[in-house]
Amino acid sequence: MLEEKKELLRVEHLKKYFTTPKGTLHAVDDVNFSIRAGETLGVVGESGCGKSTMGRAILRLHEPTAGKVYFEGNDILSYNKKQLKELRKDMQIIFQDPFASLNPRMTVSEAIIEPLLVQGIYKSSERAAIISRVDEIMNLVGLAKRLVNTYPHELDGGRRQRIGIARALAVNPKFIVCDEPVSALDVSIQAQILNLMQDLQEELNLTYMFITHDLSVVRHFSNNIVVMYLGQMVECAPAKTLFKNPLHPYTKALLSAIPVPDPDFKMERIPLKGELTSPINPDPGCRFAKRCPYATEACTSREMTLMELEPEHFVSCRMIQEQR
Repeated sequence: MLEEKKELLRVEHLKKYFTTPKGTLHAVDDVNFSIRAGETLGVVGESGCGKSTMGRAILRLHEPTAGKVYFEGNDILSYNKKQLKELRKDMQIIFQDPFASLNPRMTVSEAIIEPLLVQGIYKSSERAAIISRVDEIMNLVGLAKRLVNTYPHELDGGRRQRIGIARALAVNPKFIVCDEPVSALDVSIQAQILNLMQDLQEELNLTYMFITHDLSVVRHFSNNIVVMYLGQMVECAPAKTLFKNPLHPYTKALLSAIPVPDPDFKMERIPLKGELTSPINPDPGCRFAKRCPYATEACTSREMTLMELEPEHFVSCRMIQEQR
């Protein structure tokens, strides 16, 4: 009998609002989920739906407006600066654009050394131990030793992203937010980076929150998938269940947009018509209603809640909930 994996991260009623001249922007609105140790949670949705903001709020790179974030059972939103710095050893992030996230004045080795010194893992006087750790990390992410003194602008996108991964791994984290780590890369390089991240997860027992707008990327990479729309979760299910039996109209539309590598296969895309609901001071009800072909007046009259319609399959849709 397989031992059940321990819960590493739990997010409860997480909210992140921004004040704008036009009103309050609801970037992340009442999000709930959990991730077990050694697993991957895929977070998908179109650009601007709050995926990256949610990832940064969990790490407290953005301070959440409300909610709870439990890491190994501890509420990290109550941590002070000293506790938060210590937490950075366990929680890291890989950014979307490696060229923007790396310091152009730092060589590969300097970029990897920086988090080791900042976190106090090594002292600057321990040169031999630092060099040994840099060699170990570079080897782990597939960076050749000869690149140790090169600068980011001298490398291609794939190697730059490997540096970003190396920086995150340097402090031996348990949990990594992967914020669209392959979307800025060529397709051939994307596969290399995804394979590397999977290998690292198995080797180091890492836990990922993998943010992307591309469902096909997370299909074989995630244990569970969360679908977001304008700051809210609309569906959450195990990856196999979501692809086999999507329930929410928005999820179905996203899945229909995935290209199939077969010239004889006729794709039946589900077009989304209508205008986007503004995330600034949104009205109650389903935020997808203006683009949903099944929407009725009842969809906009009350707040929507996630309901478990099948084991571990949660959906926020009045029509689907009433059919069950």
